[in-house]
Amino acid sequence: MDAILHPLTSIKVGLNNSLAGKEPWQIVTLTTTSVLLLVWLHDFVTQEESVTQRAKKTVFRLAKLIPSIRRKIEAELQSVSETFEKETIEKTKHLKYTTVLPAGKLSEEDILSLVKENLKLGDYDWKGGLVSGAVYYHNPDLIRLITEVYGMTSYTNPLHPDLFPGLCKMEAEVVRMACNLFHGDENTSGTMTSGGTESILMACKAYRDYARETKGIRKPEIVVPATAHSAFDKAGQFLRLRVRSVPVDPVTTKVNIRAMKRAINCNTIMLVGSAPNFPYGTMDDIDQISALGVKYKIPVHVDGCLGGFLTAFMEDAGYPVPLCDFRLPGVTSISADTHKYGFAPKGSSVILYRDIIYRHHQYTVTTDWPGGVYGSPTVGGSRAGGNIAVCWAAMLSFGKEGYVQATRDIIHTTRYIEKGLRRMKGIFIFGQPVTSVVALGSNDFDIYRLGSALNTLGWNLNVLQFPSGIHICVTHVHTQQGVADKFLNDVQNSVAEILKEPDVPVEGKMAIYGVAQSLPDRSIVTEFTRLFLDSMYYTPKQS
Repeated sequence: MDAILHPLTSIKVGLNNSLAGKEPWQIVTLTTTSVLLLVWLHDFVTQEESVTQRAKKTVFRLAKLIPSIRRKIEAELQSVSETFEKETIEKTKHLKYTTVLPAGKLSEEDILSLVKENLKLGDYDWKGGLVSGAVYYHNPDLIRLITEVYGMTSYTNPLHPDLFPGLCKMEAEVVRMACNLFHGDENTSGTMTSGGTESILMACKAYRDYARETKGIRKPEIVVPATAHSAFDKAGQFLRLRVRSVPVDPVTTKVNIRAMKRAINCNTIMLVGSAPNFPYGTMDDIDQISALGVKYKIPVHVDGCLGGFLTAFMEDAGYPVPLCDFRLPGVTSISADTHKYGFAPKGSSVILYRDIIYRHHQYTVTTDWPGGVYGSPTVGGSRAGGNIAVCWAAMLSFGKEGYVQATRDIIHTTRYIEKGLRRMKGIFIFGQPVTSVVALGSNDFDIYRLGSALNTLGWNLNVLQFPSGIHICVTHVHTQQGVADKFLNDVQNSVAEILKEPDVPVEGKMAIYGVAQSLPDRSIVTEFTRLFLDSMYYTPKQS
């Protein structure tokens, strides 16, 4: 005890001596100033961005105030904007834009003709399996069923359960079927959403509000792998959460569990694991993340948006997969996209919770609005009943047998592609893919050159950064006869050609990715991206 009290006594004596002879107002001023300084220092150090990040941003912001630098950046941005706009104009130059509401109504024949013209835009054969991800299933019989069901339900809205109770029943059935697929029990609950991003947003919102009510946390933080989907960053921006990004092992591409443990603190409201992650198709060690959740009493979310409707059937398809569902005690929520490997049309996903208390915190309720008590389960108020109905119809159309067979075909094709790629010199595979994504890199040449070469052959692959890579996300359309072999042959021939001159830099559109990756000022990359998004909304200027 004396060992503890002695230093404290020395500090007290030192403070008294330093303040001897001071006027009371001086002591009050010094005390107040010291407290305010400590509060400012605490806020400065604990802001969402690190001190290093803020220092870099400040340097870049000040540099842009220099006229010559500012003019150069503005000129480059203008050039990029014009490039994006020219690409859009080139694609649509043979079509007429409708920018003013027609004075009279168009006939059904004219409208359908315009739809067909617009759908002809685009250079990639997605039906033939030359596109990574994007379209997960294509079958004329299913399309006919979906079209019929959507036509019957296109103007329904579950916001009005008294008018459309059948739609609420369908949504409840989709959620319960999904809960059972991921080994939930009678307490497991959830909702449908418009997609994986909304499912992730809802989980973050639920845990933020749960932590605020039960633990009094006012500065919530979530801990995510660096490979976690960008929707978590979006949730951070929307919901004012601090996102602590944890590095992954450079070889396995799985999250570093020790680093994740170090990132946990008294403000942590949620731990995240991907099953699998989008960039590399590898799965984090969900069992270890679950153990952290149990130990520190923190909810664990498993992001199965991409592969959830594969992992749920892989064991039955003959491809065992590590546990990543509610069988792990620490897993408290799972997101899985029915519009990916659930083969429903775009616009549906599910967010599932181990306990209904979390779903209660997902809800938004307004009690004092003059329009009445207002409650909604997800982001939207009105929701498309048609999307719920066609998801429900797709799931019933496949049944467990159909999903198991589709999963078997997809995983077999993925493993076949992976095996073929591993035999090739000059490229390597990132980590060990678990479901349907195979990511490629190279130590011998700029991998973006391979992406560009495959692009000229009609392939559309996803581009990765930090480090550079490309990946193919195998869907059911890739299981068609000959597609996997064509991909392997095209990769082999392209790599052989590239290796003749491995040091040649990448050119064309792929060069933009390399440049963007190397820019230290990420705000400029943000501006590039905004300009690209602007180009999606291009219409000709009105005279």
